[in-house]
Amino acid sequence: MDLKVWKRSIFLAKDIYVLTANFPNEERFGLTSQLGRASVSIAEGAERRSVKDLKRFLDISYRSLCELENQLCLSNLSKLIGKEKFQSLEIEINEIQKMSYALMNSIKTEK
Repeated sequence: MDLKVWKRSIFLAKDIYVLTANFPNEERFGLTSQLGRASVSIAEGAERRSVKDLKRFLDISYRSLCELENQLCLSNLSKLIGKEKFQSLEIEINEIQKMSYALMNSIKTEK
């Protein structure tokens, strides 16, 4: 898929995986797992066959971005990531949210 939003989502997911590799082992089944699942679900759905499916997965992606932002905020408050890293990821999340929302609104749902 050649969508810019998909490409940015893939790089965001990679950044999250690199970031969480440094999280403590006790977070492996907590924040590390949640952040990984949320970041991957953001990039899913780009290869859907129907417009209706694509729109549905864009909606899921948008909600996963919100979840990811909350988890990163908790990671920052828990001192697992620094303020600067949190802010840079938050900016990227907000940009991908805007792109996803615009794409969702531009797609005409099949009847």
